[in-house]
Amino acid sequence: MAKTRKHRKIKNKLLFLILPVVVILVLLLVLISSEVAKKSMTAMAKNQLSSSLSNQGDNIESWLQKNLETFSSFKQIIECTHPDEEGLQNILNASYGFNTNCPNGIYVAYPDGRVFKASQSEQSFSNPKESTWYKQGITSVNMSYGSSYTNDNGDSVISATGIINDGTDEIKVIGADVGLEQISIIVNSGVKMDEAASFLIDRSDFTILAHRDSDRISTTLANTDSNKLMAAIADKLNDRDYATTGLKGYQVAFREIQGTDWVLVSYVDDDVILKDVNNLIKILVCVGCVAIILIILLINIVVSRVISPLGHITKHITEMSEGDFTIEIQQESNDEIGVMGSKVSDFIASMRKMLTSINEESERLKEQSDNSDRVSKNMYDASQSQANAMQNLNSTVDQLAVAVNEIAENATTLAMVVSDTRENSNQANASMKETVEISKKGREDMEHLSTAMEGIKASNDELVNKINDVGKASEEITKIVSLIAEIADETNLLSLNASIEAARAGEAGKGFAVVASEIGKLAQNSAASAENISRLIDDVQKAINSVVEQAEQSAENIDANSQLISTALDTFDQIYQNIQKSNDLLDEMVADVEKVDEVAGNVAAISEEQAASADEILETSHHMVEQANSITQSSQDVADNSHELANTSQKLTGYVQQFKIDSEEVDSYEE
Repeated sequence: MAKTRKHRKIKNKLLFLILPVVVILVLLLVLISSEVAKKSMTAMAKNQLSSSLSNQGDNIESWLQKNLETFSSFKQIIECTHPDEEGLQNILNASYGFNTNCPNGIYVAYPDGRVFKASQSEQSFSNPKESTWYKQGITSVNMSYGSSYTNDNGDSVISATGIINDGTDEIKVIGADVGLEQISIIVNSGVKMDEAASFLIDRSDFTILAHRDSDRISTTLANTDSNKLMAAIADKLNDRDYATTGLKGYQVAFREIQGTDWVLVSYVDDDVILKDVNNLIKILVCVGCVAIILIILLINIVVSRVISPLGHITKHITEMSEGDFTIEIQQESNDEIGVMGSKVSDFIASMRKMLTSINEESERLKEQSDNSDRVSKNMYDASQSQANAMQNLNSTVDQLAVAVNEIAENATTLAMVVSDTRENSNQANASMKETVEISKKGREDMEHLSTAMEGIKASNDELVNKINDVGKASEEITKIVSLIAEIADETNLLSLNASIEAARAGEAGKGFAVVASEIGKLAQNSAASAENISRLIDDVQKAINSVVEQAEQSAENIDANSQLISTALDTFDQIYQNIQKSNDLLDEMVADVEKVDEVAGNVAAISEEQAASADEILETSHHMVEQANSITQSSQDVADNSHELANTSQKLTGYVQQFKIDSEEVDSYEE
């Protein structure tokens, strides 16, 4: 079920569209005004800060110059009078309390380290030649201010020093100290801008000379200062950028003090500058809110008066949407809303005529739908009977096609099996022929092997005879060796007898004794060799006997193998005959398989033709069944459409009767 959309009035929509625009415009005006005021106030504050800083700088320069003139006057007195030490002391005493900014008066340092000062002065000096003021003064002819330092009394001061030209060859330095507290008073009292602050810094070493915070006096300013503003000012001083600018939420101005290395810095918080602007912004916001409320009320009144006629038109259109076309709309104005009312009135008149025509057409449509419904029912019954008959025919043809396809498939399978069997038979025939050739070759190889075994047997017999001959020869050698051994023994005896006789002969038989000794050694060697030969002959004889035994055993084995080979040769003859018979039978089987293959191929071709014919019949039957079903479905669709058309006609009549046109037409619709 669709959700009912919530209706919103045009008045509210216009207000929702106009009011944000008005609010945004008012806010933009407030923001622009505040930004302009901020910039204006910031510029005024910068000018005021610069003016105040300029006055402060002038006051400081005037104050410094005034003090310097006082100190220089005492210097001129000393240089003009060339006093001795007593006269110098009187001049110094006269300077005591003469200038409130330098209450201790002036002092003079000699090259030997002595320092003359006013008698009432409480100022102390230790190692004056190493002091800051002395080093500054010895480099300047005219008196000038130097850097700040802490004197021996522990006070933070700056000194105005210079060289005295008193007509002697001694270099003397005159000086006068001014306390930094006095400078701080001048700096702080000279601030003309509310809630602004100033401090004085020596840019040569970044020493703070004057500050409203007494703890910062004589300290060094650095960009690592924990105070972000002071660190930012240190960066500006390092860069010697003295332009007035904004730093860390402050407006900062710089001024160099003429005749010194001092820079006067003045700053004021942005919140102080913009305090009045912030108040102005609050006032503008309040005024803007009041203006928005007034504009809302004014827009509400104007919109209500403008769109009032539109409410009447909306009411009539709502009644039309509920089916009431008996209403009359009066044109109340000549603007777009009046034109809209006139056109809606014309639309109502057109709808009255259209609804009357639709009602008449719906009645005729209902009569035609009833006629179509009767015709479609008759057509549906006839097509249903035809579809049933075609369905039975289709089932019969389908069974026939299945049977023919099975026969064709079986015939094709048989042809394939026979074809495979023929190929296998051909392969078996080829293998059998190859086996016949191999068995024939094996038979020939066995015959060759039998012939070779007979040759081996003959060779083995001949080897045995040769070995026996070697045995006989070794026996003869043994006899000869025995004879050599006997001869060696006899020769040894003869050698021994000859040695004995030579010994008896004395000197005459020495030569014969040597020969007899050598013959004896030769006989011993011969006997030993004969013994070795006899031992070797025995070993050879044993080996020959062993070889003879092996040869005889080999001869027996060869006889046995010859018998086995003869048996195998007979077996190969039988195998060859059986294989030859199998080959003949296989040739006959291959010829029979080829005949079966030809018959199976013919059966498969005929079965495939019958299957194709059955498929065509089945396809035609399917097509006829589909046509019959299509006719049945079309008849059913016509019947359904007739029903739908009748229902539509009834609904259309019902819809038309929901509208109100006039009392007479309503009565005619009911009839």
